Amino acid sequence: MTSAASTTSNSYRESGVDVQAGYDAVRLMRGHVARTLTPGVLGGLGGFGGMFALPEGMKNPVLVSGTDGVGTKLKIAFTMNKHDTVGIDCVAMCVNDVLCCGARPLFFLDYVAVGKNYPERVAEIVSGVAEGCVQSECALIGGETAEMPGFYPEDEYDIAGFCVGVVEREKILDPANVKAGDVIIALPSSGVHSNGFSLVRKIFAHHDMKAYVPELGKTLGDELLTPTRIYVKDVLQVISRVKSLAHITGGGFYENIPRALPEGLCAKIELAKVKTPPIFELLMKTGNIELDEMYHVFNMGVGMVIIAEDDELVNEIAGAYVIGEVVKCEGGILLC
Repeated sequence: MTSAASTTSNSYRESGVDVQAGYDAVRLMRGHVARTLTPGVLGGLGGFGGMFALPEGMKNPVLVSGTDGVGTKLKIAFTMNKHDTVGIDCVAMCVNDVLCCGARPLFFLDYVAVGKNYPERVAEIVSGVAEGCVQSECALIGGETAEMPGFYPEDEYDIAGFCVGVVEREKILDPANVKAGDVIIALPSSGVHSNGFSLVRKIFAHHDMKAYVPELGKTLGDELLTPTRIYVKDVLQVISRVKSLAHITGGGFYENIPRALPEGLCAKIELAKVKTPPIFELLMKTGNIELDEMYHVFNMGVGMVIIAEDDELVNEIAGAYVIGEVVKCEGGILLC
């Protein structure tokens, strides 16, 4: 009789898939996952499905889901050999989207595909996922690590994630509630976040990512790897006074802010009020990019926009400030 421990296929390993490395990766990531556990989690890591009980006391709960990845920002992580922040990006891109419906994130699942399974590196990636879950107070209840030799180079990987949140039906944020005269409040980004990196990489294609850049106060690679800010805790504490939210991701101001508005209204943004970090000035100058295109691609220092009746919220969220107001017009956004 063959024992379970001896069933690992040498032929499978020789084809490029190391099953034992997968077991080792799970063992190394258990501690990170444990940091994220919340009261709704049922069962443990390693089952065929992650289970989560809905919070008690909700009258008419609606589940809100979101999924995303990190994109070509991963290429910077490969160059810098730094893998503990991209997981935060992955969580942030999902939970910040779910938040825009007024939902509180409940749980998260990740998917990591690798060319070769280096258990310590996979655990490092998952440590970032766990940190993102801790920041957003959601549980990491499952995931998948797929070793795919011949599909990905040995030293590269991809990561994507999936989040589920919950909100009372009557508390779902509805852009229809936005009126002319409402204020537009900016929540600062931590940098470029996880969008526009195909352009970022083109602009800096011939730059040394490990070189110190005085105007940034750090290396270029470290600046670009700054993880996406998670806005869950900041926003949920004031959610009852929020009319609408826009997560500024791919498409910048032009694509995302109009999604938080009803037809017939647009956002009038005063560019002089937008606090733009040095990295965006460096991108614009180095790439010879027009200012209008910068606002089409990047967050320009604004990672989340709150639309509210007045500006009281700026005193309750660190770094928040007013950048404009809602006005009657067609077209979605006016930058002036």
